[in-house]
Amino acid sequence: MRIHVVSDVHGRADALARAGDGADALICLGDLILFIDYADHAQGIFPALFGAQKAAEYVALRTAKRFDEAREMSAALWATLDGDPREHIERNVRAQYAALFAAMPAPAYLTYGNVDIPRLWPEFAQPGHHVLDGQVAEIGGLRFGFVGGGLRTPYRTPYEISDEEYAAKVEAIGEVDVLCCHIPPAVPELLYDVVARRFERGSEATLEAIRRTQPRYALFGHVHNPLHDRIRVGRTECLNVGHFRGRGVPFVLEW
Repeated sequence: MRIHVVSDVHGRADALARAGDGADALICLGDLILFIDYADHAQGIFPALFGAQKAAEYVALRTAKRFDEAREMSAALWATLDGDPREHIERNVRAQYAALFAAMPAPAYLTYGNVDIPRLWPEFAQPGHHVLDGQVAEIGGLRFGFVGGGLRTPYRTPYEISDEEYAAKVEAIGEVDVLCCHIPPAVPELLYDVVARRFERGSEATLEAIRRTQPRYALFGHVHNPLHDRIRVGRTECLNVGHFRGRGVPFVLEW
């Protein structure tokens, strides 16, 4: 079996259309939407509405962890638009989802990232797209468990949930051969982004489950430029599958 795995797609419909080439199936670990690109401030929903200069100012505030000022700036900008800001966001999100799910190969097994909006996925998922969150699928004779979303942070991205809700999903999948999450287990070396120069949040529940059940692999994304992209926890190989928006090529898993 040959499985291709992607995470942090962030709008790359062009590369996503090729991501399943030569594979028996594709796994997508979420973050399909591009709200704002920290590397290119002209890309994403925010600059489409407010321009690249405002996006650059907003990124600078968040990078400096001046979250209250960033929220004030954002609120002031949204107030300049006609109608409910949520309508503007959702219209742009729907346009991105339409393009991304149309490009998504099949069969594909997907879970949500922290910037995704789960309630919209049923409108765009196509035959052969299996959306899983706190659920298990058998692929090529192995049990794959899927846990989507992220934990709560000052960034307040759309699909952040409580530690308790996240832990319940980890518990629900039980013992698996391959654990597939959007965020990493709570291992510092896997959480530090060397470009953003900050630690992202990881899951203690995931780390405890890895130590207890020892799956063959734990696959995840979320940290775009990790200090380490793989470590072992016992016999489990923990692997960051890479920033798909930046790389444009999938991680390959074979057995």
